[in-house]
Amino acid sequence: MQPEYSEITHGTTPQYVHWFRHSAPYINAHRGKTFVLMFGGEAVQHENFQHIIHDIALLHSLGIHLILVHGARPQITQNLQEKGIQSPIHLSRRVTTRESLASVMNAVGSIRLQIEALLSMGLANSPMFGARIDVVSGNFVTAKPYGIRDGVDFQLTGEVRSIDTEAVQRHLENHNIVVLGPTGYSTTGEVFNLLAEEVATKTAIHLKADKLIFLGNQQGLLDEHGHLLREITPHQLDQHILKYQDSNAEIALHLQNAKEASLKGVHRVHLLSYAYDGALIEELFTRDGHGTMITDAHYEEVRMANIADVGGLINLLRPLEEEGILVYRSRERLENEIGQFAVIERDGTILACAALYPIPSSANEIKSAEIACVAVHPSYRKSNRGSQILHFLEEKAKQMQIQQLFVLTTRTAHWFLEHGFAAANVDELPEARQALYNYQRNSMVFNKRI
Repeated sequence: MQPEYSEITHGTTPQYVHWFRHSAPYINAHRGKTFVLMFGGEAVQHENFQHIIHDIALLHSLGIHLILVHGARPQITQNLQEKGIQSPIHLSRRVTTRESLASVMNAVGSIRLQIEALLSMGLANSPMFGARIDVVSGNFVTAKPYGIRDGVDFQLTGEVRSIDTEAVQRHLENHNIVVLGPTGYSTTGEVFNLLAEEVATKTAIHLKADKLIFLGNQQGLLDEHGHLLREITPHQLDQHILKYQDSNAEIALHLQNAKEASLKGVHRVHLLSYAYDGALIEELFTRDGHGTMITDAHYEEVRMANIADVGGLINLLRPLEEEGILVYRSRERLENEIGQFAVIERDGTILACAALYPIPSSANEIKSAEIACVAVHPSYRKSNRGSQILHFLEEKAKQMQIQQLFVLTTRTAHWFLEHGFAAANVDELPEARQALYNYQRNSMVFNKRI
């Protein structure tokens, strides 16, 4: 009897063949990329977790570098209840006493062993057959005390201080899956209880991961009508964070950390359901995906400024001028000099700016210009927007056949040194610029040959 394909065909081609062919571009795009995947202790307890593990093994087999970050809240709570230990939650963090630390470590260690065991399965006729996966974990996360907040001493609850990115990267390059838990270690040898969401976010930021994926208790973000939001920018998250703070603390934490990661260089953050079988595969290898993607990659550009940008420039520059970091520029001056400015703009908001001023030169002077007024919106100062706009103006200077750039600064010397500038003296400035030097500001001078 011939099998019936009426429900699994696309035309005359079986649906799985059609799907597999259309997944090829995604397979090629993801190979060699680094994904940080975070799931809580609730996901580990769910019946779908074994399917998540199978999908993780599949991603690994396709050449994706994986860092798994797990939580352990329900497991820790159960351990504490069995021992009759009180451990209150405040500001979405557990107050971790020395008495409760053993219960924390027991839960975290147990989950790590469970994950390692599941990733080691190789039974015939199972999705893991033939897989050879090396799983590593270790003291990759350095922590510090969370301290006293709102009068509450969090004791052995901590926050991430640093990530040993070199060690993690080395293991990834050796084709290992790295597993991190919600714990970190201090330089004095103490163990701290951390938020798994924070561990995942800081790891993704420091490793410049290509994706950060949160597996939570719902499919993604829903609008007021209950419809799934397929894509959203980090700046649109605040209203959703407020909405979920009281009703769904897990999603609120995911959103807060997704916003931080997105604003600090992780271009794609995904919110998926741990209860949906195949959510990872559907999100990563189909056009429509499964959950919500948070990204601002499509919404900004580096360009030369125009007169319509003057208001945005004023909003960006005034706080820095009031602090004395930048020289004051009136609206009239900005309007007159707008052609010298470059901006990074997204959705009508100026995220960063800088100006390029050619310097008049005499016959015996090389052609020079000054980079000035480099400013980045406060929410983006940990990103690479400053580097982007500096590189943009350097390329423009080369097109203008300028051979040397100068900057004058009172606060950001190290940043310019990191970008290839070298310390110089006032008398090295072209004569035309020396005549305008403000000795009262006493700015440091740096130059760079291009």
